[in-house]
Amino acid sequence: MEIGDLGARLRARRTAAGRTIASVAADAGLSVPYIANLENGRGNPTLAAIAALARALGLTLRIEFAEDAADAGPPDSLIEFTRGRRFHEEVRHLPPEARERLLTAMAALGEVAGRPLTELDWHRVLDTVVLLNRRTPAG
Repeated sequence: MEIGDLGARLRARRTAAGRTIASVAADAGLSVPYIANLENGRGNPTLAAIAALARALGLTLRIEFAEDAADAGPPDSLIEFTRGRRFHEEVRHLPPEARERLLTAMAALGEVAGRPLTELDWHRVLDTVVLLNRRTPAG
């Protein structure tokens, strides 16, 4: 994985969880500038730093040596979508366990489509998640 891809994945996971760089830095024992540089595709992180970031983000670090690149991470269009205002507003209302799994689920749905998804497609996926998590009165 290239540093730019790692940075994009870290930022997408952090923003999907509604976390700031400062809160992740505190939990990981790393500096804010260090994480900001990684998210912007700069730096040469150690395995220990990546492991600390994974723990701080509630992720499991898995290292594989493989011949294929089947797991390329979230598509760029999804990463861009997670930076938008609407995504942040909706994620704020979801239960914590749903927020943590949202990005992975959205990326998986994107793979099922068989074509690159657009911003409108991501809005539709988010609408579905929001509706599924809406609390209804007991009755």
